[in-house]
Amino acid sequence: MTNRRLTQRQRARIQRQQDHRRERAGGPTPAPDEVGLGPERTGLVIANYGVALIIEDDEGDLYRCAVRQNLGRLACGDRVVWQPSGAEEGVGVVVALIERRSLLTRPDYRGQLRPVAANLDEVAVVLAPEPEPSEYLLDRYLVAIAAIGVQGLLVLNKVDLLDAAARAALLERLEPYRQIGYPLLLASNRAEQGLDELRAWLGGRVSLLVGQSGVGKSSLVQALLPEREIRIQAISQATGHGAHTTTTSTLYHLPGGGDLIDTPGVRSFELGEIIPDALDRGFPELTPHLGRCRFSDCRHQGEPGCALAAALARGEIVPRRLDSYLRLRAELMATRPGRPASS
Repeated sequence: MTNRRLTQRQRARIQRQQDHRRERAGGPTPAPDEVGLGPERTGLVIANYGVALIIEDDEGDLYRCAVRQNLGRLACGDRVVWQPSGAEEGVGVVVALIERRSLLTRPDYRGQLRPVAANLDEVAVVLAPEPEPSEYLLDRYLVAIAAIGVQGLLVLNKVDLLDAAARAALLERLEPYRQIGYPLLLASNRAEQGLDELRAWLGGRVSLLVGQSGVGKSSLVQALLPEREIRIQAISQATGHGAHTTTTSTLYHLPGGGDLIDTPGVRSFELGEIIPDALDRGFPELTPHLGRCRFSDCRHQGEPGCALAAALARGEIVPRRLDSYLRLRAELMATRPGRPASS
């Protein structure tokens, strides 16, 4: 896809065209257009193979579709307007993107942001006794989740590996997250523990599971999607060349309702595009104290009258959460030379 820059007039024209296509997709069925495409229809992006998307129509049928260049990059979960080909069955062209309510991105190998999953309602961060959980990495996840405005959920997997003392200690470490509003579910695929509760949380929502390698995310996906292999075969047939879905993001319908997007490559989020205000949203327990320091340029590093230091002394802030906030804030400000830090 070309990376050429569009003028404001070109962007406005493209936007008008897409608006018109979205309106027509919900109206009377028109005749095939001049290039032999059928009527405009709405659909859901199930998988993205770069040069082609797999689109599910409103009846649940799958189509391999090319994408008009002016639409940019699309992602699993995107709602689109598309037209079936009049010349080849099961093939079509995506002609418009329906407005997203949320979008998760990550940098590609060139550092450019690439959409991963769209229209998410929830992101579940999967943890486990091994590898050792990192609060700093968890905080990065939660900041990125807060930045796109969706619900965050913590899933402690493989709890069958913990004895009573180790379990209590790990739950104590995670208690500050529960206290600031992040639900904490305990699960074990091997012991079939907590799976019903997780299904209930995911039901009726578009969700994504993320986590470090080795936390058992793949096992949870398998347990939640008993017909996953059947779905993979259907999607592979739709691609026309037998491609497997384990290396690309794929959307699956959960048996009890809702959708789960499986993204094998997403294990962490980069925060380079997150502004300081979005960082603050990832630390809701700090919000009542931010902006209340004696000095407007307070760096929260021992300055007199620091509201965060006072809250820490009163026990209203967990020390390791404040450490994470300051560390992430320093990283973000380092990428924005000349930008004043908010307090």
